[in-house]
This record gives sequence, C-alpha cells and structure tokens, in this order.
Amino acid sequence: MSIVTLQLGQSGNQIGFEVFDALFSDSHCSQGLCSKRENEAYQASCKERFFSEEENGVPIARAVLVDMEPKVINQTLSKASQSGRWKYGQRSCFCQKQGSGNNWAYGYSVHGPRHAESIMNLIQKEVEKCDSLSGFFIVMSMAGGTGSGLGAFITRNLQDQYSNSLKMNHIIWPYGTGEVIVQNYNSILTLSHLYRSSDALLVHENDALHKICAKLMNIKQISFRDINQVLAHQLGSVFQPTYSEEGSSHYRRNPLGDLMENLVSHPEFKLLGVRNIPQMSEHSLAYSTFTWAGLLKHLRQMLISNAKMEEGIDWQVRPPLSGAPTPGKMPVNKNPHFNKSLANLVILRGKEVHSADLGKQGLRAYIHQYTKFGIEEEDFLDSFTLLEQVVASYRNL
Repeated sequence: MSIVTLQLGQSGNQIGFEVFDALFSDSHCSQGLCSKRENEAYQASCKERFFSEEENGVPIARAVLVDMEPKVINQTLSKASQSGRWKYGQRSCFCQKQGSGNNWAYGYSVHGPRHAESIMNLIQKEVEKCDSLSGFFIVMSMAGGTGSGLGAFITRNLQDQYSNSLKMNHIIWPYGTGEVIVQNYNSILTLSHLYRSSDALLVHENDALHKICAKLMNIKQISFRDINQVLAHQLGSVFQPTYSEEGSSHYRRNPLGDLMENLVSHPEFKLLGVRNIPQMSEHSLAYSTFTWAGLLKHLRQMLISNAKMEEGIDWQVRPPLSGAPTPGKMPVNKNPHFNKSLANLVILRGKEVHSADLGKQGLRAYIHQYTKFGIEEEDFLDSFTLLEQVVASYRNL
C-alpha cells in the first residue's frame, strides 16, 4: 500500500526532500547484508510505498509540495532532479508569490480557503496513481505560518474528503529559545486543530535534534540540513518495510495502519515520538561494535527515563512496582519522572510517546495579528481548553 506525502511550507519541503533521499539511498544500498532476492523484495516494497515510476525508469516521489513562496520548492525540485536517482513530479507542486508572514491565522484563514481547491486537486491526482492507498503523511512545522496554518486547514479538508484514509502529521516543535516571536501562538493553534482532524501526530523537537547533532554526530557547525538528515534517518527507520511477524518473509502491507494499530489505541492519545539507537556519525560507526542485548537494554532505559538520546540516560529511573503507589499519589520530591507511555512499538529501532508542555503566558500580546484574519480570543481559549484536556489525559495514565 502506498503513502502520499504532503510537504507544507519551507520546513516541510526541506525535511520531505531529506526523507525521500534517505529512503531511496537505504533501499538501493549496495552494501546490504541480504541476498539479492531479499534486496529486490525490499526495494519493491519501498518503491510501492513512496515512489511511482516514469517511462524512463526514474522513480517519482509520491508527494505534493506546497508553499506560498516559490524559492524553497524550486530548490527542492532542482536538488532531487540533479541527483539523477529520483525526482518529484513537475505537476505535483503548488506555490504562490506571497508568504504567510509567520502568521498561523493568515495561512489558515486566507491561504487555506483561497487555494484549497487547487491543492486538493493535486492531492487527488497523486492518490489516483496509487493502486492501494495506506494514507497521508503530512510534513509541516508549528512555528511558521504556511506549514502550521495552511497545514491545519489542508489536514481538516483531508479528513472531510478522505475520511476512511489514515492521516499522520509530522510536526516540528520549535526551539525553546524561539525562532519566531509568535511561535507559541502558532504552535497552540496548530496542535489543537490537528488533534481534531489527524489520526496521529509524530513530534520531533528541534532542541533534541540539535543536541543529537552536537553530542552524538560530533558536528561543530550545525545547519538545518544536518538536523533534517538526522530527522530523515529516524523517520526512515519507522517507515521502511518491516516483516509482518517474527520469522515471516513477507513485508507489512499497510505501514500507517500497522503503526496506528499498535500505537494509537485511543483517539485521545495520538502524540507519538521516536527513539533511535545507535545514532552516530559514519566515521564513529566504523569503529563501533554492538550487540542486540546491549542496544535493547539502552533503548528500554531511554524509553523508561524519557531520554531523547543514548548519552545522558538516567539509569536510576525505574517504573513503579506492581501494587506500588502511582506517581500522582507520591510526594512531589519522590516522583521518579519515568515515561508513562500508553503504547510502544519496537521495530528494532525504537518508539516513545511524546507529551507536550504548554503554557498561557502573555496571551494578549500580538493578538491583533490574528484577529484581523478572523481568529478571535475565543479560538485561543478553545485551543487551550482542548490541549489542557490532552495534557490531563496523559498525566492520568
């Protein structure tokens, strides 16, 4: 079954390119340890999910690229085409000449209604190329205007028009120090709207990715491309083909459906996260040896202690014993801070359910930038209320 990827905004398009490039590189790696027959089956399964093929044999990404400014889309198309290995469809892109000014309301209330029909037509054409549709993978950020605002609007339209297809939104949590002065507003509005229309939200934090680049990858001057490549590696570890069951020689047919079945057991709990091990530079990898027992031991403790990476794991954190008081009933100073995931799925790569820490500080600042595009204070209050319910539900696990 195939996945149609929607790349929305600058961040979504840059990440989307790295993801497709990583998927193609992995499936066509010449250094595989499998037999020729197994490699061919792996390539075929990967291609069915993420690529279609033109007459000249060049794989075409099953993707729709959307941005309100042409620069990033043109760069993305050019990089894919120049690689000579795969490319995007020339008629799978939509861009305009006016951006959203990092304003969620402008992306949602202006660009959304104005361009939804054109964007949905492109999506429909991409869906029609699939023999069997698994669902949609929507890549977007939360801090800006196009990815967050227009992304939320398009996700709602997908829920209306493709209600029987699964929708997973991949969202980038902004740096804590701030990239955009109104990023907290944009993030709150994005999360609350996606929680109503998406089936799962896969969250990556820029701060955590930056730390992985610095401490594990040993990158001195970290660029957004470095961060996006780490992110693409983690996403590839989740979406690349896996066997359907232990000892089986058949790959899972429904990648999004398998993830949802294992991880989203209740519509109230749809925040997902990824834990990946080992994570290191290729230079370091050449001098490292691993055992499954050691990797799984570290991965388990990463999950229990809610660690974002292998370095700095708190080995003192332990889950409560059966019959022991739950953390909510313990004194605050004795809270072990263990991760209370509702569900976990190991693909011999790693998984963790993510929880958001939200606040209400300075609500009225810059509100006028939203109200002039139809987003009122009541919309913010509704968003806060919904997300507070989500946070409360996770805390009660």
